[in-house]
Amino acid sequence: MKLATLCYLKRNGSTLMLHRIKKQNDMHKGKWNGLGGKLEAGESPEECVIREVREESGLTISSPRLHGFITFPLFDGREDWYVFVFSAVNFEGELRDSNEGVLKWIPDSKLFDLNLWEGDKTFIEWMLEEKFFSAKFNYKDGKLLDYSVVFH
Repeated sequence: MKLATLCYLKRNGSTLMLHRIKKQNDMHKGKWNGLGGKLEAGESPEECVIREVREESGLTISSPRLHGFITFPLFDGREDWYVFVFSAVNFEGELRDSNEGVLKWIPDSKLFDLNLWEGDKTFIEWMLEEKFFSAKFNYKDGKLLDYSVVFH
């Protein structure tokens, strides 16, 4: 089981997105994602998301907002992934290149035009509607099979 975070930074009607095109053997290759990654030993989800955003973008977020939790059974074909989904509007620092891909501010009206994972479109919509969720997205070979959700 892998515990991870995912964060969407928001500014002036745009969202900071990462186009995953730099890493070798990246299961997200070619996709656009928020920022985030795996929790390290002893880390809280909030500590992880702050560290991951800083490592991937150079920006330091404060007061990340938790929107929900997603279970991805065998997402990588080997392990279940449990992901805490955040957004952040308070951040500082200078945006720098990421070793995982290209960072770009995308107007919110264009988010769904990107090459996103199919399920991401669903939970991003929930975030925009300010719904707090606990969801499970079932993928096989990179294709979304189905999902279930409970809103709180």
